[in-house]
Amino acid sequence: MKALAQASRAAARVLVAASTEQKNRALGAMARALRAAGPDIAAQNQLDLADARASGKNDAFLDRLLLDAPRLEAMAAAVESVAALPDPVGEVTERWTRPNGLRVRKERLPLGVVLMIYESRPNVTSDAAALCLKSGNAAILRGGSEAFRSCQAIARALQVGLAEAGLPAACIQLVPTTDRESMLELLKLDGLIDLCIPRGGEGLIRFVVEHARVPVVKHYQGVCHVFVERTADLELASRLIVNAKTSRPGVCNAAECLLVDAPIAAAFLPLAAKALVGKGVELRGDAATVALASVPVTPAKGDDYGREFLDLILAVKVVDGFEAALAHIAQFGSEHTEAIVTRDPALAQRFTREVTASAVMVNASTRFNDGGELGLGAEVGISTSRLHAFGPMGLKELTAQKYVVEGDGQTR
Repeated sequence: MKALAQASRAAARVLVAASTEQKNRALGAMARALRAAGPDIAAQNQLDLADARASGKNDAFLDRLLLDAPRLEAMAAAVESVAALPDPVGEVTERWTRPNGLRVRKERLPLGVVLMIYESRPNVTSDAAALCLKSGNAAILRGGSEAFRSCQAIARALQVGLAEAGLPAACIQLVPTTDRESMLELLKLDGLIDLCIPRGGEGLIRFVVEHARVPVVKHYQGVCHVFVERTADLELASRLIVNAKTSRPGVCNAAECLLVDAPIAAAFLPLAAKALVGKGVELRGDAATVALASVPVTPAKGDDYGREFLDLILAVKVVDGFEAALAHIAQFGSEHTEAIVTRDPALAQRFTREVTASAVMVNASTRFNDGGELGLGAEVGISTSRLHAFGPMGLKELTAQKYVVEGDGQTR
């Protein structure tokens, strides 16, 4: 693992000097190679899926693991979209002149070597590789055992693109083993690895944080709320919560709790509950929800609030007004994504100002907290740590900023 990281460090020195044109040429070749390798990637993915089914993994897990034809094309398209984005390396973000004539500016530079540790989502392999390459970082990719064949097939295609552009193979390396000892060794390599980004379940992320000697950007859970405020358009609110919960229930930006303002609960809950149950959602609600919904609702237990189900299960609670909704989110939210449905601009503004989350939505689904959806091209993950990056991590979040000072012989 140390030799692997040393190779990445050497590749990072090459990448920092690479031109935008060279990086884009590599990305274009990587996208073409992913399309050409589509049948091989799909075949390896089917083997991973068969093992996951045999071990009893649930539908949400299988959905995260699946690479069908549309998702394979989306992976290649995401690499191309990263190539089309402006190169952040060397971007000047601020400049000023001091009274003594010193000319000061801040400009972006790569972080260096980025270690990605992820589970069950093989598409992270290409997303992370593309973003790291464009931002001038060498990437060490450590996929989980459940997607190892898929990740290997994707990595082989990415290496083809690197070779075509004349960049070192060590710019993108897949850790060739899934044993835990190799991960522990990588996490100790402070001085060779500049940042670790774990992406997966809470258990993985807590394990990484506990053992890492390198900096870690993390999020533990995605406990996302949708608050339907009393002025909301009820049909619109029903559509939003159905999308937020059911479009992909096994992802971190799926809604896990619906909060309903008490004055509209009698009108809204039957409408929303029918639509949600029609999509296969199990509702777990407080006493008011059980009484008002038009369908059977399981009485909520204490730990249903603040829980990341990652499944077709939704906690529901009737709250007495805006302040009560804010208090509930402050107590049970995970600072990932929070949404309000309202026609009151003043309350919308208060919600965006007073709710602490990496993304706050007004009259939009929580599912939009995603690098691709927000125009970042792709993402390496969503940070809820509020240090260095907060929210989806795209190109700019994979850079630091340095001061460049130009003078004419000034001394202090």
